[in-house]
Amino acid sequence: MKALIQRVRQAKVEVGGEVVGAIDQGLLALVAVEPGDTREHADKLLHKLLNYRVFSDEQGKMNLSLKDCAGGLLLVSQFTLAADTRSGMRPSFSTAAPPALGAELFAYLLAQAQAVHDPVGSGRFGADMQVHLVNDGPVTFLLQI
Repeated sequence: MKALIQRVRQAKVEVGGEVVGAIDQGLLALVAVEPGDTREHADKLLHKLLNYRVFSDEQGKMNLSLKDCAGGLLLVSQFTLAADTRSGMRPSFSTAAPPALGAELFAYLLAQAQAVHDPVGSGRFGADMQVHLVNDGPVTFLLQI
């Protein structure tokens, strides 16, 4: 699994003009499921999302996690993040999980996140989404599990 995380002041996801998920300060995580990923991978990714220290402490150093600052988590499925872009001028999606596996593991990740953290929002798997964000920093990291 991969997640491109962005520290945000606010973020929201719209589908068909309707806001389906939104947070204030926190992390926006664009999540890709790859072949061979399991629930164990999703659990490890969630642990990292909640505990990765990307928020500033009183001295301005990145020492605080999402849990420490009680920020929001906005999960958005993004299979294009799993694309193979090493050659040619068009991405290959052979490195992305089949839709059924992607949907299952994304739903599992979302349910687990909602069980242990608040607030948690999400996009809609497989939908044409518009993601709006105010990147804080900007601070962006690629997490790979």
